[in-house]
Amino acid sequence: MAPGARNYAIVTASYWGFTLTDGALRMLVLLHFFHLGYSPFVLSFLFLLYEAAGIAANFIGGWLATRFGITRMLTVGLTTQIIGFLVLSALSPDWAAAFSVAWVVLAQGICGIAKDLTKTASKSAIKVAEKEARAENAEGRLFKWVAWFTGSKNAMKGIGFFLGGLLLEFLGFRMALWTMAGVLALILLGVVLSLPPMMGKSKASSSARELFGKSRGVNLLAAARIFLFGARDVWFVVGVPVFLYASGWTFTMVGGFMALWTIFYGLIQASAPALIRRSADGLSAEVPAARLWSVLLALVPALIIAALASGTEIRPDLILVTGLAVFGAAFAINSSLHSYLILAYAGSEKAAEDVGFYYAANAAGRFSGTLLSGLLYQWGGLTACLAGSALMLVVCSVTTFLLRSTREAEA
Repeated sequence: MAPGARNYAIVTASYWGFTLTDGALRMLVLLHFFHLGYSPFVLSFLFLLYEAAGIAANFIGGWLATRFGITRMLTVGLTTQIIGFLVLSALSPDWAAAFSVAWVVLAQGICGIAKDLTKTASKSAIKVAEKEARAENAEGRLFKWVAWFTGSKNAMKGIGFFLGGLLLEFLGFRMALWTMAGVLALILLGVVLSLPPMMGKSKASSSARELFGKSRGVNLLAAARIFLFGARDVWFVVGVPVFLYASGWTFTMVGGFMALWTIFYGLIQASAPALIRRSADGLSAEVPAARLWSVLLALVPALIIAALASGTEIRPDLILVTGLAVFGAAFAINSSLHSYLILAYAGSEKAAEDVGFYYAANAAGRFSGTLLSGLLYQWGGLTACLAGSALMLVVCSVTTFLLRSTREAEA
């Protein structure tokens, strides 16, 4: 196997393992503490530092990956996740509620740093590996590689959701965390032994102005990403699992559904290159496609609200499940297009910095969506969460229409 393709395969496999445990962690924390009687707002609060830490981790991580190499940042991310699991496993049922919440928030913050350091390093590695593959006469792989990486990663996250519910039910909270820490330790060893230590190392930006001075395309994509992922998490993080659990679903049923949805979403992401017409310049067909799919996605939450308010005899949880499937398909294509476009717009020499900046915006969207998910659900239930999602998607669509579809204009 050629070096570029080999490195891509290793990075993808290691990120699969990381994402499996990250998805399991989400379900472990959410279901464990909801079962203990925590309110929707407190549940969302448990994830806030996780998301907030990701903003800084992505932004600084991109600079660090350029400065010290992608492989080093990947190992730092995996190590940090193991530490986060061990800190969370030290939680004691004898502690006061306020101290327990603070402890979980701290542990989640550590895991948030780990996740986004690992993601920034992994996605940056694709740009580097694709450049190597292009030199090996392997043109046109970037969209396919990004789509497969992102889609397969989300499929693994879906399996992780199911695994989290399963581990909680059969192993309990603490033993599940120890098991996942052991799996990550094996993945870490594989990364250290198999990837070039200096992969992706380049001259990093030397000033804040240079670090923030991104191209118009990168800036607009970052803005659109904030609202795209805020629109997903505003109902997905707390609203959907709590609504389903309150409707009589068990831990395993909730975790299983979230798993199937995310796997389905990942499969659609991986299939995006076959669904989107390609252009020779990489932008003139792809940008209009991103505009179209952003409009279609914005319609879905509004239609779900209308269905829930229609007074039909269909059970509300079944309406939600059906609507979420439609939302997942449209969201997956939007996400895959955006993930491709950021690498298409990014410069090769400092791709890690551009990717880090973009995924810092991604984390900001998740942060706002997570906070609003708990607040809106507690205030107005699932309908309020869906209304927030629809408004965010309108803003995302408007921003996407500002993207230029030619490289000459972008330059």
